[in-house]
Amino acid sequence: MAKSLVIVESPAKAKTINKYLGRNYSVKASLGHVKDLPRKSISIVLPNEERPVKKGKKGAKKVAAKPAAPINPNKLFEPTYVVIPGKDKVVNDLRKAAATADSIYLAADPDREGEAICAHLAEVLSASKDSVFEGYTRPHNPWKKKKKPAEGEEAVADALPVAVDVPKDIRKRIFRVMFNEITPKAIRAAFDHAGQVDEHLVDAQQARRVLDRIVGYKISPLLWDKVRRGLSAGRVQTVALRLIVEREQEIKAFVPKEYWTIHARLEAGEPPVFEAKLFRHKGEEVEISNEAQATKILEELKRADWKVAELTQKEKRRYAPPPFTTSKIQQAAYNRLRYTTKRTMMIAQRLYEGVELGEEGSVALITYMRTDSTRVSDDALAQVREQIGKQYGENYLPEKPNFFKSKKGTQDAHEAIRPTDVSRTPEDVRRYLEDDQFKLYQLIWQRFVSSQMAPAVFDQTTIDVAAGDYIFRATGSVEKFAGWLSAYRSGEEDLEKGEDTEGEGRALPRVTQGEKLKLAAQKANGAEGLVPVRSEQHFTEPPPRYTEATLVKELEEKGIGRPSTYATIISTIVEREYINKEQGRITPTMLGEKVSVLLVKSFEDIFDIGFTARMEEELDEVEEGKLPWKQAVGEFYERFEKDLETARDEMQSYKKGIASSELCPKCEQGHLLERISRNGFFMGCDRYPDCDYTRDLSPELPAEAGTGSEACPECGKEMTIKRGRFGTFLACTGFPDCKTTRRLVQGTRTARQPDEILDEKCPDCGSPLVKRHGKYGEFIGCSTYPKCKYIRAKTLGIACPKCEKGELTQRMTRRGNRVFFGCNRYPECDFTTPFQPIVEPCPKCGAAFIVEKRLKTGAVRACIKDGCGWEVAAPEAQAQPLEAAVFVKS
Repeated sequence: MAKSLVIVESPAKAKTINKYLGRNYSVKASLGHVKDLPRKSISIVLPNEERPVKKGKKGAKKVAAKPAAPINPNKLFEPTYVVIPGKDKVVNDLRKAAATADSIYLAADPDREGEAICAHLAEVLSASKDSVFEGYTRPHNPWKKKKKPAEGEEAVADALPVAVDVPKDIRKRIFRVMFNEITPKAIRAAFDHAGQVDEHLVDAQQARRVLDRIVGYKISPLLWDKVRRGLSAGRVQTVALRLIVEREQEIKAFVPKEYWTIHARLEAGEPPVFEAKLFRHKGEEVEISNEAQATKILEELKRADWKVAELTQKEKRRYAPPPFTTSKIQQAAYNRLRYTTKRTMMIAQRLYEGVELGEEGSVALITYMRTDSTRVSDDALAQVREQIGKQYGENYLPEKPNFFKSKKGTQDAHEAIRPTDVSRTPEDVRRYLEDDQFKLYQLIWQRFVSSQMAPAVFDQTTIDVAAGDYIFRATGSVEKFAGWLSAYRSGEEDLEKGEDTEGEGRALPRVTQGEKLKLAAQKANGAEGLVPVRSEQHFTEPPPRYTEATLVKELEEKGIGRPSTYATIISTIVEREYINKEQGRITPTMLGEKVSVLLVKSFEDIFDIGFTARMEEELDEVEEGKLPWKQAVGEFYERFEKDLETARDEMQSYKKGIASSELCPKCEQGHLLERISRNGFFMGCDRYPDCDYTRDLSPELPAEAGTGSEACPECGKEMTIKRGRFGTFLACTGFPDCKTTRRLVQGTRTARQPDEILDEKCPDCGSPLVKRHGKYGEFIGCSTYPKCKYIRAKTLGIACPKCEKGELTQRMTRRGNRVFFGCNRYPECDFTTPFQPIVEPCPKCGAAFIVEKRLKTGAVRACIKDGCGWEVAAPEAQAQPLEAAVFVKS
């Protein structure tokens, strides 16, 4: 009996599905797409296109381009797909298996991309033997040398692969199956309701591919001509870059505005002491713009009586957030785990396709992870409610399941991201998972369980304190019932717009309306802000730079791209070197900023945020069958073609130079042009070569011209900054007679200090030790490096609390993006902490040191010894309180 053939994208998914289908099915992987547009040509039928110029022999005159033959309107914008180079073996293996299968099931992911994969698989499986590899090119192998033909022989091109023959009626046996989760029940349901490839989904994917191809292949050569060869542009990526560049411009143009606040520390009849902030004056909100106004208010408060003007007590409920969508899991994984969007999606893909769980074999742990829906199936709701009652108690279970309203534009094609089996807790599978897999699964599990739990309840108290004509306000909120917070502590990505969390966790004393209050006694360290009444100076801050999480949030809110594309958008502009990521913050490179400004100016319509969002809506309409895909592409191309013609003539060129009004400081006759070379952007005189003045605009160096301040250690001549293939460096001005060079400390004009040989021996090999200056500062290592890689750790003088033999030292993660502290006896002792140790004993338990934690709510000092729990706010440098602030009413 012939087996049925099932084709999926990846071997991991194939292994998991094969376990559920049994021996009557053969599951194979296509390893992603099998067909795509060729790389060397646009391969799309466009209006008004000219035939390519014929290549003549070397030195011969080229033949002029001829007008294209009339284009069949029905063929307009149609792409030409070919088998991807290197996929010939995969295609032949699948055709061989399909030839003898009684049925063929295409089971790619349930989205546009998966539908396109299925459509292309159906094409290559049912194509005639002679047409399968039409247009196919073998993958380029730079190590393979082409054999030269012998004298008198003609060069023979590589032969096309020989295709496996298949029956002519094979198309009738091809079916499409879709499932949101890889579980026995979902797989059986999918095969019981097998259908055909959804042409509308394929059209939507094809429209996006054609649009992106047109933009990339038409604008990129323009950038090569105007800026630098090798650059590229993307329809959606350029808009994302525009957001980043415009945010950076906002930050640079931001002018801080001064304002002041007044705070009072008050005591009631019962503890604790609480702090209230000046809120109103004679019924109007207070705005204090300078020190003089603050001083005047403090003088008036000296004569005031303090009493409770109004007391408000109410019960506040915080409702559970919905289960994860793609954008929300990307934001949460970044904020909590510091995973990039690309890394998050890769880990989620593995959890969806299946991981080995011991004797159970390969098991899929989560549902499909590309979704914008918060919908959950009835079976999953019943299961999670049972789990909540069993694990947390019946009082954590709401009377009815929680349902969440979908946002505008949600496709709602799939469920939210959730565990396939909620009874499989993170602790149950931890020993089978890699660390990053466990953390992400735990996040998904906790979020899903919490989404169906009862709301958290807080007792919220607001005290308005009258001091003459002034009203101070203090807000406190104490948790009464944890509810869903027992399973999942919320973060910034969970807060709805306008949701107020001020005062949560702060207790206020019990007071009554009209009760008299008094100012708290001044503490000894009053300079640190613990005075009864104080004023504080502040300045408004610019909008923060994007992180990956906030950029994803912005893209989602503005309707740019779709959840499944966010990771690709960000990784693409990183790979193109248009942006940098420093300590999690995204900044545009100078190249990215210049390219963005040029493109937005020349293609204002195409790279407009609103227009890009509208295109996404049109692609959704194509998917729903409401709009023909060629019509959507045609409307786009009509506007694009006009902008492209204008840009070819009017776009400024950095290769030729962009004029400025700045006079050349060297010849004082010419004006400076902003230009680009292989080393980056620079300013140069327009009288070149008569005047050779240049000034580097690279951000690694200050903009001023001139040489470094170092003197050559060999000949005494001045050292100057030069650029080489490995970056900037100091070189002697006496070159070529003196060839002395020195490396620079990154981002400065200061030369790195030469290595200093120490009068100490390496404990590993006995060679002399050397003091060197590396990427992360000064260190001591072996002089025979790399033969001996000994490095002496710079300790903090704090004994390791775990082994009590080693000392704590500052270390860097492998990626170089995070500092942490650990024992210098590693790997014998694996103690680490991410917090800065401070050589002060714990006042509660007497531990040898405490740590300083930098939290979103502010810095705190704490003890990390198990069971201690001591924690206080860290003292921070604040503005000196005014003299008028230090007083106690007599």
